[in-house]
Amino acid sequence: MPPAAIDSLKRARSHRPEAIRQLSSARLAALIRPAGFHHVKAARLKAVADWWLDHGGYRTLGRLSTDTLRSGLLNVHGVGRETADVILLYVFERRVFVIDAYARRVFSRIGLIDGDEPYESLRGGIEEAFTGGTPGCNEYHALIVEHAKTHCRSKPLCSDCCLAAVCDYPA
Repeated sequence: MPPAAIDSLKRARSHRPEAIRQLSSARLAALIRPAGFHHVKAARLKAVADWWLDHGGYRTLGRLSTDTLRSGLLNVHGVGRETADVILLYVFERRVFVIDAYARRVFSRIGLIDGDEPYESLRGGIEEAFTGGTPGCNEYHALIVEHAKTHCRSKPLCSDCCLAAVCDYPA
């Protein structure tokens, strides 16, 4: 979710699951309008908030294994593998790597992947190869996102890219 949508929720003091559950769908959609597809995302946010609260919140959920948490998240309407892994990494501080469009773009351009591999095989391969812990996974993913937004865009800015020497794309 873009920072503008999160800031809007925070300004309205509606960024916690209890508050999200209490908001009307229309009000929640209005608050997250900067996210785009705000009506769909509002319904999904409400589903996650309901799941979160119905399963005991952070303390209770945090005691579950990563696989059990992932499975529970994947059973929430509208939560896919990428969203589940974002929640696992950034909320529950689990050692998972998020495979998003940014990671696929950067890794495929530097020749580490083809780009069309299944999500789970990519995630598993990167997690196996990556030697860092949870903070490292968090930072690595955040750096890839920042790099992709700054340099490795759909139309890349290769001239200033620190990976140009190992990247196949400029050629």
